[in-house]
Amino acid sequence: MDGTLTFLGLESSCDDTAAAVVRHVPGQTPLILSSVVSGQTDLHAAFGGVVPEIAARAHAERLDLCIEQALQQAGIELHELDGLAVTSGPGLIGGVLSGVMTAKGIAAGAGLPLVGVNHLAGHALTPRLTDGLAFPYLLLLVSGGHCQFLLVDGVEHFQRLGGTIDDAPGEAFDKTAKLLGLPQPGGPSVEAEARQGGPKRFNFPRPLLDRPGCDLSFSGLKTALLRARDSLIAEKGGITVQDRRDLCAGFQAAVAEVLAEKTRRALAVYLERRPAEPALAVAGGVAANEAIRSSLEQLCAAAQVRFFAPPLRLCTDNAAMIAWAGIERTRSGHPQQSDLVARPRWPLDQSAPALIGSGKKGAKA
Repeated sequence: MDGTLTFLGLESSCDDTAAAVVRHVPGQTPLILSSVVSGQTDLHAAFGGVVPEIAARAHAERLDLCIEQALQQAGIELHELDGLAVTSGPGLIGGVLSGVMTAKGIAAGAGLPLVGVNHLAGHALTPRLTDGLAFPYLLLLVSGGHCQFLLVDGVEHFQRLGGTIDDAPGEAFDKTAKLLGLPQPGGPSVEAEARQGGPKRFNFPRPLLDRPGCDLSFSGLKTALLRARDSLIAEKGGITVQDRRDLCAGFQAAVAEVLAEKTRRALAVYLERRPAEPALAVAGGVAANEAIRSSLEQLCAAAQVRFFAPPLRLCTDNAAMIAWAGIERTRSGHPQQSDLVARPRWPLDQSAPALIGSGKKGAKA
């Protein structure tokens, strides 16, 4: 499809309810006409993490309000849209189902083409929305629920070079914050404490650096922090503010070093293909961490590889990336999906074997 496309996107895979309108004129920079995100941090704060049932109910209550607000901000009526894109996996099934059923109802009522989008593809294609990045490029997707290296060869073509076999970095940050009595979400809380801490006081492990390949592990690192905390409590009867800052600094330094080394290995594989304009893109909420981003930027500068990181509002979960992925899939000839189903697990690279820690039901991502 070669003409102008204006899509409404819906996102509800975890704890952010989002709607956005994106317009693209061929040959021009895509326009985000609106982007509305309704977070649920307050709803889950007392539980130390996202409660799926609470998240699903909140999505069901907020989706129509977010859609109405996104259309109003964009100055668009439903009949002026060219299509509707919705996250149909992977994610918490209750939330994904809320989005899919809402999208189906709107598409049927308004007579709009419906495109199901893999949430991870939304992240993977965001650098094309923000920077017009050409294929192929290397993507590090690093967030609360996912961590993997992907060769992005096309709208529907992804090759996984490696990923976490257990916790994602964002999940490890959240658990670290919980262990140290810091507020959620854990990433910003741990980073703020780490700025005033000493990263070398605690000798935390660098998991899997002694093994070849690009797979990662963060569960053991989290356990090492727990043991260090408990050791301090046993020795002194508690931990001081400086103890907590040093624990955060040491943990963050270990994550940054592991990500940098594994990225170096992934870059080596990517550069063997001799891309004309090599580029590394980073997506996901953890990409906002200054220490992690700085280490990756330095790595790219040394390798003479361009570095791209979308603005924070497009790194975390949002619907603009879903609308854009819907536009990309439509232009690539992907048919509309009236029989769309919600999928809790949906790997981008269907040919890659399941990671060790993916569980009995197979790879989630």
